[in-house]
Amino acid sequence: METGLRGAPIGASAHARAYSFDIFDTFLLRACTTPDGVYERAFQLALGDRLPPEAALSYVQHRIQAEARARAAARETRKTIEVGIEDIYALFPFRLFGLDRMALQDLADAEFQAELELCRANLEVSKLYRTAQQDGQKVGFISDTYWSSEQLGMLLRHCAPGLTWDFLFASCEHGTGKSDKLFTRYLAGQGLDPSRATHIGDNPHADIKGARRHGIRTRFYPQATGSMFAQFQREDAAYQTLCLRHHSRLDAGARTLRRIVAANTPRRSPGFTLGVTTLGPVMNAFDAFIERKLAQLRRDGSTVQVAFLGRDGFLPHRIWSQPQHQAGFYIEINRRVSLIASATTIEPLVDLFKKIDSTKIDAATFEKIVKVLPDPVFQFFLRYRDGIATAKELAEALPTLLDQQQIARIAAATRAALLGYLRRQIPNFDTCTDLMLVDLGYSGSVQKSLRRIFDHEGINIRLHGTYLLSLDDSYDDIDPDDTASGFISDLTVSPHVKRIFLRNVAPLEQICCSDEGSVRDYRKSKVYREADLRSPEQLALVRDIQAGAIAFVNAAREHARHYRLEPFSDITPSANWSAAILGRLLLLPSDSELTLLGKLQHDVNLGTTTMAPMLDSKTLLQLETARGLPIACTAPAPPMWLAGSFNDITPAMGYLYALFGANRLPGDIFGDVKCSNIGIGLFGKDGSSAMERVAVYRNGMGDLRVRIPLTRAMNLETIAIPIAQIAREGILRGIYAQYGKSVQQAAANAQPEQLSADRMIAAGLDLSGKYYRAGNEDGCLLVKPGHLKSDVMILTVGISPLDATRSPRVEGNDEFEDALKADLLDPSPDNTTAQ
Repeated sequence: METGLRGAPIGASAHARAYSFDIFDTFLLRACTTPDGVYERAFQLALGDRLPPEAALSYVQHRIQAEARARAAARETRKTIEVGIEDIYALFPFRLFGLDRMALQDLADAEFQAELELCRANLEVSKLYRTAQQDGQKVGFISDTYWSSEQLGMLLRHCAPGLTWDFLFASCEHGTGKSDKLFTRYLAGQGLDPSRATHIGDNPHADIKGARRHGIRTRFYPQATGSMFAQFQREDAAYQTLCLRHHSRLDAGARTLRRIVAANTPRRSPGFTLGVTTLGPVMNAFDAFIERKLAQLRRDGSTVQVAFLGRDGFLPHRIWSQPQHQAGFYIEINRRVSLIASATTIEPLVDLFKKIDSTKIDAATFEKIVKVLPDPVFQFFLRYRDGIATAKELAEALPTLLDQQQIARIAAATRAALLGYLRRQIPNFDTCTDLMLVDLGYSGSVQKSLRRIFDHEGINIRLHGTYLLSLDDSYDDIDPDDTASGFISDLTVSPHVKRIFLRNVAPLEQICCSDEGSVRDYRKSKVYREADLRSPEQLALVRDIQAGAIAFVNAAREHARHYRLEPFSDITPSANWSAAILGRLLLLPSDSELTLLGKLQHDVNLGTTTMAPMLDSKTLLQLETARGLPIACTAPAPPMWLAGSFNDITPAMGYLYALFGANRLPGDIFGDVKCSNIGIGLFGKDGSSAMERVAVYRNGMGDLRVRIPLTRAMNLETIAIPIAQIAREGILRGIYAQYGKSVQQAAANAQPEQLSADRMIAAGLDLSGKYYRAGNEDGCLLVKPGHLKSDVMILTVGISPLDATRSPRVEGNDEFEDALKADLLDPSPDNTTAQ
């Protein structure tokens, strides 16, 4: 069996005298995401003016079910599963859609009209067909279908005018399919020896195994590789989970175009393939959005310049720079530089540092960022160990460290340098009326800063933010003459979904970036950059992915013209499917993508040398065990790629995280709920002891948690936890400690610490690694909490039971736990329990 059609020429097989072709998804391609897109288009043609678009989903599913019932009935009565289109619609629920049975033929006709609209002749396969025909071979078609041979003939000639054939076999007319006896009928009808026949098709079972079982040579022509098919399935799930619009299979041929480009692009590397199959389609759609926005701005005769913001506007700029577009300019402006240049008060600087509150900063770093180091700021850093403070601490102190005149001088110098750079980069800057700012997007902070700069300098240029992803509630305060629009806006995905996109956008930023450091300043109208700390391997991977994306864009333009496809003509499906593709990559990556992108590191810049990891599944799993899945879903960075870290644990965890982002993760199912209480023993260092009851929690996966709040005042030596009462046999997932000055602070601690094995003793338990088994309910785990690092510690024991019993949810509170939660703690050291 040969795979694909790019190997030996048509005449390479000396014995071949007849070539048979499968029709759908081989000789003909459909301009929709999946074959049932035909049913959705049929709904639009037959009922689109009478029923809302949301009814299409029900129509499609009932059409599928009607076919299943028709085939089941045929098997029962005629010992075959082959049916015609009328047999299918005879079992359709007409009344549900306001129809009577007289509409049967109208619905069948609408579906055939949908086939005529959506089908295209596959140029590669039709070329093979005509070559065989010109060589004097017999050629024709064998199809498992509910369409008659007459209807198939009409469809084939509609897609390939002038097409002729020697034979055409439709399974519904013969009562048997390719997996059964249809190839036998074909061979007998054409008087062929099997060794002198070759069949080309996309179905590995019907086309390939079915033909080979009869001794026919085969050439396998799959629509997509196995990995790409799996990717499409995840994208379908992402569409239904993340997008606001009703489910649509009608994407104007975008997915068909992706399959064609992928099939005709030589493979080079995993990074290049990612660019071709995933990033390229999204960037191509965004490019079309930019082009549409530019055309709208130029309708009134405005002089518009297009500027792509560095660094992560670099890939969109490279794609725009392909020959089909007019000039666009790459300008290196980041949030930090634009905020400082636009500052008239201390607030912009405070806001800048607040947004990077986890970053460590010293005096030298502050000077790199702000360009000056006043003595009060220098003295501020001296108060900290090694002269290093957090950005949050700096933000809180800044209003007392810098005065208004200093802010004005800093802003004026940065503003002058920035405007000199813009005039050098953008020809005719001072004569243009409008400036489009293209970026991956979010809240438009650079656009707003530039507006303040332009207003301060009396520059009358309107600004138009054009973003891939937009936080649309951030744009209400922009100047009335300016605009801001997102390709994937909050009308495409919900605000909940948008925020989970942005929480996981770091891999996208890295692969769209230039291979140079972020701008620090401008000197003589030229960019002065920070050092680029990314590794050569990371930069090489980024270049590879970008090359694949550009290759897709260039190839897609040619193939779209040949196949009469306009995938970006309608902004709504284009944005929806781009959101699904991007959401699939960021939230539901494959294992190979995790391996590829998980190696990336996120450079924080801002004058620092911080490189944040994309993945940290170990810490995330500890947090999930200690605090529960819903809390883990809101974990702060790092890791920068939270969804990737969840998927690195298990794909199912990744999917649950995606559901959380879509606000579809019910807390009482996937969160921790109380299921029982157990008595624990508390043994003090002074020899005192007490018994208290604490709650046992169960999560949605059936894992159990025992959470024990403790205080330093208890002065405990050992805690006895009778885990055999919870589960006689199980996996000990770990024991974690969270510290804080209060129970609330400890519970909110996102960095739980795992207790080492030497602080645990098995009493009445067989403990081997993480596995344990108890002979009776007296089996206990003895835990030595050690020295408490803060006033309060919450000790969490995570267990995965290995029996089939699920502990039910129970209501009610535990006095011991509630007292600690309310911080009603007894300060006297000779007590081992709270009041």
